[in-house]
Amino acid sequence: MAKVKVRNNFQQARWNEPVIYELSTPGLRGIIPPLVEDAIEAGISEDACALPDGLKRKSSLDLPEVAQKQVLEHFLHLSQETMGANLANDMSEGTCTMKYNPRLCETLVANPGFADIHPDQDVDTVQGILKVYYDFEHVVKEVSGLDKFSLQPGGGNHAVYTAASVIRAYHESRGEAEQRDEIITTIFSHPCDSACPATAGYKVITIWPDEHGMPDYEAIKAAANEHTAAIFMTNPEDIGIYNIHADKIVETIHAVGGLCFYDQANANAFLGIARAKEAGFDMCHFNVHKTFGTPHGGEGPACGAFGVRESLAKFLPVPTVEFDGNHYYLDYDKPESIGRVREYIGQSAVVLKAYAWSMMMGAEGLKECAEISVLNNNYMLNLMEKIPGVAHAFQGNGIIRQEQIRYSFQPLREKYDIGSDDMNCRMGDYGIPWFWSSHHPWVIPEPMTIEPCESYTKENIEEYCKVVETVAKEAAETPELLKNAPYNTAMHRRIKEEELDDPEKWALTWRAYKRKHSL
Repeated sequence: MAKVKVRNNFQQARWNEPVIYELSTPGLRGIIPPLVEDAIEAGISEDACALPDGLKRKSSLDLPEVAQKQVLEHFLHLSQETMGANLANDMSEGTCTMKYNPRLCETLVANPGFADIHPDQDVDTVQGILKVYYDFEHVVKEVSGLDKFSLQPGGGNHAVYTAASVIRAYHESRGEAEQRDEIITTIFSHPCDSACPATAGYKVITIWPDEHGMPDYEAIKAAANEHTAAIFMTNPEDIGIYNIHADKIVETIHAVGGLCFYDQANANAFLGIARAKEAGFDMCHFNVHKTFGTPHGGEGPACGAFGVRESLAKFLPVPTVEFDGNHYYLDYDKPESIGRVREYIGQSAVVLKAYAWSMMMGAEGLKECAEISVLNNNYMLNLMEKIPGVAHAFQGNGIIRQEQIRYSFQPLREKYDIGSDDMNCRMGDYGIPWFWSSHHPWVIPEPMTIEPCESYTKENIEEYCKVVETVAKEAAETPELLKNAPYNTAMHRRIKEEELDDPEKWALTWRAYKRKHSL
């Protein structure tokens, strides 16, 4: 990596930017709409009278009063403090698949022919988007091998909760819901694989890894019994190890009457190569907003495609999108359905982007996506292993890693009292966005989880590793430099981090903030 350059002169804008409500001045307007015509006002008044009292606003909207120039300045300032896949070498959000998303897809969803439609329109007027849903469902059916999908869940966690709901409905239909009250998962599966079943009322049994880093197969066999409702497992897990015992685990759970859910939120390692069907799984989900080339949404503009075998299709959320040979329609006729899990049929902008990306890639392209993701990851591993102070989970077990790896700065902690957070802050000064450490608790000490997916180049990987090497050397020579970082970025080092666990110390909305501070 001797010839690789790092951005020594990186400097990001940092604004002490107020909340937009704090910029508000009574009477200021960005635009003054014309007065409402008398006939329109009369019609609105009649409709308003028909509304129940509970739906009528008791006071005016509490909106900031700002001029257009202030609005423009405010959001430009915020945009200058943002770093991500479109602005920097951002392969650092391991498990989140932060890859390049084609601008063509953004253009498609901005087209008025799509952007101006409304989900309450008659289905005859939205045949185009229903076709996109129907056709994209066939894409995820093909790459999973499963028989029926719902695109209604609003993200990966939501899809996992939907799985827990379907599992309960299945066991209720067999009269075993009370008996089967346990869910098995693994410590390196996504945390939603334990949190969602727990939220749904299940007791969760967590399996820890064996000496090779794989979920302990003997422990899973011991945990499986007549109380097992299902197993929820991610594969490859967050440390990048593909579970070669997946098919045997499925057989073990099926033998005691349980179901098997495959969390494949990050399918970049096996698109077109391995499928849930062949491993015997009953259900799975994809994070459409990651694997299929749309921006990572985080519980909002996201889609968790949830799929099942034919025997479980009757429990899926309603409506499903169907085609009778001439006409696309919404099918609500599912008496055993778990019902809606979200309004309408899901996040259509994400589905349209993912459909367009899949069509551009084609079957061979999807497979190549997986192959390059694994190649990139292992090339990065080869470079990272040579950096003093950098280790990785279950190093030396001889198992080839898949699309991501959980590294560890524990050697730096032991020698120089420099850990993951210190490295994170200082790497930002070289133009590398904040990397993701791992889920809490940190099973792997001082972690860094990286997923260099298919859209990153060899040069991107070499630059990233060179920054890690540079900062690790700084940690050895001038550790105080890292302890006081960052210097050149908009991000700040977290202080009083323990207060993040106290809901009285923070607020998620302006209204909650004002209430807590009696403003």
